[in-house]
Amino acid sequence: MRFIILSFAVFLFSHPLYGQGCCSGGSGCPIAGGSSPGVLLAKQMELGSSFQYINGNKFFSGDKDTTSLFDNFNSKYIYTRLAYGVTKELTVSVEAGYFIDKKEKGLHGIDTMYSSGIGDLIVFPKYDIYSRVNEKKRVDITVGLGYKYPLGKHMDSTVVYYNPNGHRIYAIMPPLLQPTTGSQDIILYAFFYRGFPKHNFRLFANSTYIRKGWNSLGIKFGDYASAGLFAGKTFFKSLGVTLQLKGEWIDTLDGAKHIKLRSYYNIDRKSTGSKKIILAPQISYNIKAFSIYVLGEIPVYQYVNGSQMVSTPVTLGVSYRFLTAKNLTAKAGEIVYECPMKCEGSQSKSPGKCPVCGMELIEKK
Repeated sequence: MRFIILSFAVFLFSHPLYGQGCCSGGSGCPIAGGSSPGVLLAKQMELGSSFQYINGNKFFSGDKDTTSLFDNFNSKYIYTRLAYGVTKELTVSVEAGYFIDKKEKGLHGIDTMYSSGIGDLIVFPKYDIYSRVNEKKRVDITVGLGYKYPLGKHMDSTVVYYNPNGHRIYAIMPPLLQPTTGSQDIILYAFFYRGFPKHNFRLFANSTYIRKGWNSLGIKFGDYASAGLFAGKTFFKSLGVTLQLKGEWIDTLDGAKHIKLRSYYNIDRKSTGSKKIILAPQISYNIKAFSIYVLGEIPVYQYVNGSQMVSTPVTLGVSYRFLTAKNLTAKAGEIVYECPMKCEGSQSKSPGKCPVCGMELIEKK
């Protein structure tokens, strides 16, 4: 049962950040804590991909509606992840994202800007520092330390003026339209899981902190922190329903002393940084080793510095898990034990508990 909720949460935190301001724009970079919350089984592999759509046309000043600075912003984003269980405690994942399209439509349809391209490469090892399983409960504590490297553009430009001779003048587009911030970041992550196998119910929590670096333009986007509480239950053995309450904080953007953020890069530093409380309902469906899921965000409270765009992303995805090692086969006179629920990776040559659901292993027939 844990497989359902963990596979479903593969991209819970992988959606792009747009919290660094309106014209100042947030990066299109994924939050790199955004992989499966816990660890995989030893020699287990996971492949996953999600599609996220964001559409924003509402602006806030503080926690109130305000005048829009452009008509609309929308993006289409694909995030892909490959993870491998090196041991039962250690899982390493490699993740990357690609923007199919990012578009900002100016007021009254004037000065519409487009962008697309690859975002960041993320290497993210996670280690299970505590795990206890029995028939009544499962407890896991996992920590992670990730690294994000920008692969895409962070200073893409657009034409802002044509003179009569046909000469074009270019300017760097707002960071909101760039596929990446251009900085190398460090990600700190912690995850706590408490499962109740007999009731198909689970509670878990996580926290993420991203320490942003400086890019080649002399800009440092604000650090990011989040904490989430989850409650989930499985129905009919395959349908997972989860409710998340998440708090987010984004620090203000910073620039080197010689950098004129507003005139050079169309950034208003005062319109960067935010605080949010979000309610996120999630539904997943498990088909053998596949998990299909959908999640959305409902803002409970939003406060932004200055004037910024706010939006509510929707994410659809699928993940697939499989063991790279073959199942055990019994030799003549040898006994092999397996989970009565047929959980992946549960077979053993000695009696004990299933590492997935915690049930007592039985002799394989």
